Amino acid sequence: MSYAVDFEDVSTVGLESSPVAKALAGLRANEARYYRNKYDHVFTVSPADEAPEVVDWVSGILAKERDLVISSRPLEATSFEVDGLRMAYVFYESGLAINVMYGIAEGAKRAVGFKLSEGMEVPEELAARFKFARQKSKLAGVIRGSFFVIKGEY
Repeated sequence: MSYAVDFEDVSTVGLESSPVAKALAGLRANEARYYRNKYDHVFTVSPADEAPEVVDWVSGILAKERDLVISSRPLEATSFEVDGLRMAYVFYESGLAINVMYGIAEGAKRAVGFKLSEGMEVPEELAARFKFARQKSKLAGVIRGSFFVIKGEY
């Protein structure tokens, strides 16, 4: 069942099994606030097992672009289009959130972003490959993030 993320009353619904559930819920709410404010889009997530095509698309891009496999279990996923961008998010049990920004037009920006919830360690599969910058959020505390540019067509 899908869930419209509320960024005013942050809830851990769907993320309860994460050891950093509260911080991950704040990170998810932070993303919801961004899309509501910038695009007037309601950020809605589904359990990962109800959105396997989203998880598979994100996993496929990671595997083909950087030979990456995320070891943590996906908890929630979403995919939507705004302003000429196909966006996909997967929220993992470890506290990791991965988003894919895929410009639909030829030559548009395409990238994969990683965000780490406050309190989680950098996942082993990402630690040696990426540097993470810090950003403060009222909803999520300190978010560490990194990204890479997508070169292929998906």
